[in-house]
Amino acid sequence: MSEISTLPARVFGSVSVAMVTPFHEDGSLDIDSAVHLADHLVNEGCDSILLSGTTGESPTTHQPEKDDLVREVKAALKGRAFVLAGAGSNDTAHAVRIAQGAQEAGADGLLVVAPYYNRPSQEGVYQHILAITEASDLPVMIYDIPGRTGVTLEFDTLRRLSDHPRILAVKDATGDVAGGFVKMAETGLEYYSGDDGLNFAWLAHGASGVISVAGHVIASQLRALVSAVDAGDLPTARAEAVKQLPVIDAIMGGGQGAVMAKEALKLTGVLPSATLRLPLVGASKSQLADLADTLREQGLM
Repeated sequence: MSEISTLPARVFGSVSVAMVTPFHEDGSLDIDSAVHLADHLVNEGCDSILLSGTTGESPTTHQPEKDDLVREVKAALKGRAFVLAGAGSNDTAHAVRIAQGAQEAGADGLLVVAPYYNRPSQEGVYQHILAITEASDLPVMIYDIPGRTGVTLEFDTLRRLSDHPRILAVKDATGDVAGGFVKMAETGLEYYSGDDGLNFAWLAHGASGVISVAGHVIASQLRALVSAVDAGDLPTARAEAVKQLPVIDAIMGGGQGAVMAKEALKLTGVLPSATLRLPLVGASKSQLADLADTLREQGLM
């Protein structure tokens, strides 16, 4: 009798990085470095890449740039990883255009977040996400991050959204693993950890994978973590998660994630520049020194 797999479907992969968007020193888009970084991350163990998410400085990159990123990265990866594109805006019509552009550029799926800043009602959140979903033929992952958006995605709203055949997953950065466990069971949606400090907890509770920021420098370790959980070897997975904590803390606890990820990539020689677009600014000297110390201690530079 053949064994029945209990592993999740993983439509969006299992180890993904919310990739930074590289810029030249003058602030213009550095497509060559973006392609190099995506290829590097896949070689390190990623089977999914998120482009133009929050860590990709989506609020300060523009439609032609987003489309170019998807087009060039997709072509370079040649099917080796799922290409997920952020389609977030506090203007629904704008988000719809982003989604349509991503599909035309070759994205494999969309990440859709509740509108920032304007804090709509639950009905407004529902209609916003539905409109973006209906604008393309791509599978959709919802991003639930109330600490950033100012809007909680209530369970009833999630239930309604889960009825749509192309809404398949949630990237969860609520910090509520227990609540997510219940939502997974009741909605059938796949869940992805959107909080590096909780990756092990989410995976142990049945999440399909992680969408990481620290993964810019520890993608291979994240692959080891997922593999250990898949094998049912929780002691090994727990030990691997503990080893990752110093880097996670250095990148996510020492400053803004996109800022510190770019600095880490420059320190490790993966990117030539850590240039950001305002309102983001570079790390302080003390943050850089602490980050470099951690990377050295962990054998990453």
